[in-house]
Amino acid sequence: MHCPACNADIPTDATFCPKCGQRIGNVAAGAGAAAVAPSPADRLRSGQHAVPHEEEKEIWRGGYSSKAMIGGWFFAGLVTLLAIVAAVLLPNPVTWIAAPVVVVLVWLIPLVKLGALRLSIEYTLTTQRFLHKKGFVRRVSDQILLVDVDDITYEQGPIGRLLNFGTITIRAKDMSLAGKGSQEGNLALVPVNNVQHVANLIDEARREERRKRAIYMAQV
Repeated sequence: MHCPACNADIPTDATFCPKCGQRIGNVAAGAGAAAVAPSPADRLRSGQHAVPHEEEKEIWRGGYSSKAMIGGWFFAGLVTLLAIVAAVLLPNPVTWIAAPVVVVLVWLIPLVKLGALRLSIEYTLTTQRFLHKKGFVRRVSDQILLVDVDDITYEQGPIGRLLNFGTITIRAKDMSLAGKGSQEGNLALVPVNNVQHVANLIDEARREERRKRAIYMAQV
């Protein structure tokens, strides 16, 4: 009988190769007997203790909600209305020039801010991770494994409840989050749309990932 790893001669009833230490398994008497497959404990010792690979799927993708700038939109609309009234009540060249300039500026500022926030902040939830990217010129990407997430909370103000947006806080074991959220180990998301639905998606994905890992480790 020969060792399948080093091809050395070994006794037919050997469990390990005396030369290289390769596990041979319990071999039945006679030629052609198959070696016993490694046990879960053997796989664990050999480093194969991770959850079996499965395709990672995207569940949700989002970023900064334009609804969170409702105050800026209201102010721009009010200034526009006042500029129109001023142009009608004060029909002179100065008013006709100043009114359009003011209107353009009060709408341009929040639009530029919104564009910058939408382009510089991106969140992605998958079946295994929560990824967050920040920055426009200098892009910083980080991730949180769902099994490390301890708790998910969300907060809405009166306008947020009316327009269905709010902020989410993720509390995780990942200590690299220190300084990125309100407290050490927390990640505070910018206001997102459908905040309750998104928070539930993160929580359900976290529970499912932990359930799969618990089942696998129980089998090992």
